[in-house]
Amino acid sequence: MTNLVTLDELREAHKRVTGAVVRTPLLPCPHGDADRPLWLKPESLQPIGAFKLRGAHNLIASLTDEERARGVVAHSSGNHAQAVAYTARRFGIRAVIVMPDTAPAVKVEATRALGAEIVMVTPDRRDTAAFELAEEHGYTAVPPYDDRRIIAGQGTAGLEIAEDLPDASTVLVPVSGGGLISGIATAVKSLRPDTKVIGVEPELAADAAESLRTGVRATWPSEATYRTIADGLRTTSLGELPFAHVLRYVDDIVTVSEDQIRAAVRFLGRSARLVAEPSGAVATAAYLFRRDALPPGRDHVAVVSGGNVDPALYAQLI
Repeated sequence: MTNLVTLDELREAHKRVTGAVVRTPLLPCPHGDADRPLWLKPESLQPIGAFKLRGAHNLIASLTDEERARGVVAHSSGNHAQAVAYTARRFGIRAVIVMPDTAPAVKVEATRALGAEIVMVTPDRRDTAAFELAEEHGYTAVPPYDDRRIIAGQGTAGLEIAEDLPDASTVLVPVSGGGLISGIATAVKSLRPDTKVIGVEPELAADAAESLRTGVRATWPSEATYRTIADGLRTTSLGELPFAHVLRYVDDIVTVSEDQIRAAVRFLGRSARLVAEPSGAVATAAYLFRRDALPPGRDHVAVVSGGNVDPALYAQLI
């Protein structure tokens, strides 16, 4: 049986990241349903614009001095890249980031501006090239999701949700490789077992929903997942460790359409005054358009996981 991340690990991670990440508030959204209040967890307000800073900082801060001295390497379409680059700069160490050549230019440029060395690859090599570089040069790999230190770091957002809104009925979380939902679900279910934790992903990249439904970790081809506008949710499968957490703690995973994602970006910008990238808006899209698929209850929390959106795309969406 897989050794799952513990509540104690999450609490240790929270101590480690305090002062390095923003303790984002729960914002009441006045335009939610009267019988179903909506609260937003704006991880888009982190220094690098996404929740990924929590996990990256927790992992890098837990390394030995010798491990950090060798430098770190990561693979990412953008938000994990910026989180690793930002944290590496904070520690004064080298960061090499492998990015797919389809990554939004705004994320590539932001990562480079943080001092990281960028290595561009085709999408099918994004998950392997970083580990090849780690073996060749001795870098310490910082995985985007399939690592217990990453999961524990992301789970600090769940600790905050459980503390700030202990009576939440449902927590809606975007799903890609599964690090965020694994950590949040571990925190929420450990502290508030009656709260429902629901993952949300695009219909065009619904490998996690299939995995939870069948009990077998599904893998979708990159040409399928790369159809979605939600570029941060194009991962082809859940990580092995996140999948174990999803099976243990997650109540359901629902999907949303591309039009629903676009509408949620507009809703967050106009009604909540939050800039959200499409990946960061999927949880809100489920609240707005998939009530039929969600459990009954009052207070709903939607995690706005990131706000690093290309300005031209955002202007079109809003």
